[in-house]
Amino acid sequence: MAAAAQALAASAAGGFDYAAPWWLPGGNLQTIWAALFARRGVGAPPEYRRERWSTPDGDFVDLDWSTCEAPAGAPLLVLFHGLEGSSRSHYAEAFARFARERGLRYVVPHFRGCSGELNLGPRAYHSGDHEEVHWILQRLRGAHTGPIVAAGISLGGNALMRWAAERGHEAGRVVDAVAAVCSPIDLAAGGKAIGEGFNRLVYTTMFLRTMRPKALLKLAQHPGLFDREALLAARDLYEFDNVFTAPLHGFRDSADYYARASAKPHLPRIRLPALVLNARNDPFVPAHSLPGPQQVGDWVTLWQPPQGGHVGFPSGRWPSHVRHMPQAVGDWLLSAAGLGSPATRRR
Repeated sequence: MAAAAQALAASAAGGFDYAAPWWLPGGNLQTIWAALFARRGVGAPPEYRRERWSTPDGDFVDLDWSTCEAPAGAPLLVLFHGLEGSSRSHYAEAFARFARERGLRYVVPHFRGCSGELNLGPRAYHSGDHEEVHWILQRLRGAHTGPIVAAGISLGGNALMRWAAERGHEAGRVVDAVAAVCSPIDLAAGGKAIGEGFNRLVYTTMFLRTMRPKALLKLAQHPGLFDREALLAARDLYEFDNVFTAPLHGFRDSADYYARASAKPHLPRIRLPALVLNARNDPFVPAHSLPGPQQVGDWVTLWQPPQGGHVGFPSGRWPSHVRHMPQAVGDWLLSAAGLGSPATRRR
C-alpha cells in the first residue's frame, strides 16, 4: 500500500498549476478579492437542503446538502469549512459548483455555532476538533453507499488532517481520500502571523467581530463559563483562544491548544491518500512553517504554489473567479480515490 501511495505522490509532483492575475499581486489582495468580489460560479448560487443531527452529548450539528440531483451511489464530497465559515462561504459555493459539474453528491457539515443558530452545549468548535470530524464522517459512511472524499478549508482542513492521523488505517475505511486547503497546520506560527501588523488590523478584527458576540451568547447560556471581562479585553485571536476556545475544549491555554491541535507533527501517521495545499504567500500561514516532503510520510502530497493567498486563488479575466482551486483539489481527490479520470465524471 505504501508503494501505491508513493506512486500517487509522484504522479502529483507537478503540483498545483496556479498563477494569479497580474492585477492581483500579493497574498492579501488575492485573499480579500477572492472572498468579496470574485465569481464563485455561473448562474444562481447553489441551493441547499438542511439536515439537523442530534449529537451524543445532547447538542446538534447542521448539515447543508446540495439539492442538485445525483445518483444514490454517486461519490459524496464532504467539505469542512474554515473559521467562522459556512455553506455560503465563497469556497463552499465554488466546491458546490464543482460537485454539480462532476455529478457528485455534496454536503457541508457546520461546526457548532456556524450554521446561523447558536449550539446548545458549553462548547463551540476548534482547530483540532477531530472527534467531531470522526463522528460526522462515520455517520455519513453509514448512510452513503458510494465512495466518500473529504476536503477541509483552513481550520477545517487542520481538523480533518488531525482526524486522518489519529485514525490511521481506519480512516481509509471511512473515506477514500482527504485534502486540506490553506490550513494552519502549525497553529502557533499561524496564530503569531495573524496577530501582527496588517493581519491584526484587518483579519483579526473581522474574525473577532463575529466570534466575540457568539462567545457572549454562550456565556448567557451557561453563566460562569468563562471570564467575561477577560474576553472583552481580548484584542487578538491568541488572547481570545486563551479565554474561550482553549479552556472550553479541554486545553490548558492557547499555547497548549496550538501545540496539541496542530496537524503538522502528525502528518507522517496518515495512512490514506491526503493532499495538503498551501500558498506560500498566505498571510495567515507563514511559508517557513510549511512541511517539506521528508516531514509528511508516503501518503501525503504537498502542493505549495508561490501565489494564492489564504483560500484565494482568483483566476481568469476581470473580475476573476475562484473555480480553479476547487477543480484542482476536487479532481485530485477523485483521482486519488480511484474514481477514474476527471473527464469521465463530467456531465
